[in-house]
Amino acid sequence: QLQNENTASVPPLTVWGVALCVSGTLIATENAVVVTTILATPSLRAPVFLLLASLGLADLLAGVALILHFLFLFCVEPSDWSELLTSGLLVTSLTASLCSLMGVALDRYLSLSHALTYGSSQSRHRAAVLLLLVWLCACVIGAGPALGWHCLGEPNSCSVVRPLTRTYLSLLCGGFLVVVMVTLQLYAGICQVARRHAHAIATQRHFLPANHSYASKHSSGRGFSRLILILSVFVGCWMPFSLWGLLGDASSPPLYTYATLVPAAGSSLLNPILYSLRNKDIRKVLLQACCPHRCTQNTHIHYPVDV
Repeated sequence: QLQNENTASVPPLTVWGVALCVSGTLIATENAVVVTTILATPSLRAPVFLLLASLGLADLLAGVALILHFLFLFCVEPSDWSELLTSGLLVTSLTASLCSLMGVALDRYLSLSHALTYGSSQSRHRAAVLLLLVWLCACVIGAGPALGWHCLGEPNSCSVVRPLTRTYLSLLCGGFLVVVMVTLQLYAGICQVARRHAHAIATQRHFLPANHSYASKHSSGRGFSRLILILSVFVGCWMPFSLWGLLGDASSPPLYTYATLVPAAGSSLLNPILYSLRNKDIRKVLLQACCPHRCTQNTHIHYPVDV
């Protein structure tokens, strides 16, 4: 009889639950490959690779949090501590992921505006300090529910995401919006610097061969297209949940919460494709690991902003 009661307390498996587990597994696997590749390659120690490793680690933890949420919800009897654990881990990972994305944007801006000093030991030291502060803040913010900032004892104070209180989630989403705005401002600065570079190239067009001029214009056009794609995915993934967290409450339809959380979690699946796997150096290392007999000895010049 006791076994039947425990079985009844576990909700039946749903399509949403299976999709949650599958997506979490894909996110964790994909980002584990990226993090392992960067950490196992001594040549990948530029500031941008430290930021990409931080981004991959944050998204890896997000995938683990989704898997744990599935296990605690559908495989074992749900409890308060499991909700606090998964919510805290998810908040920590998403906060670190978003801040790492802002760090990548900052790195791109500095690599364009200070190209001569990019990649120096001082730059790597600053990137390491920045990441230390990012993860420290993310852990402090994520520890909020476990330290008592939750609504398990007061259901009326719950937000659209149980067990987070509405005050906690409002502050969290407000911080997310600030980070999004700062990131967009950094990309606006990147566009301004790129336009100045394009103008400088245009003034020297008569002194360059025709094929070189065409290649420069073609490369610039591809760069702006990639930038628009990255910004569209970034805003589309994070803006809906940030706004819904500020406007919704415990009485809001759960469907809207899932509809806004899915893009935010989906960003962890897209980040390795948009940022890490597009880097030539990371792709070269992966190719050497997967197909060593097909690798060539050709070298190329690394461009810090090509990530």
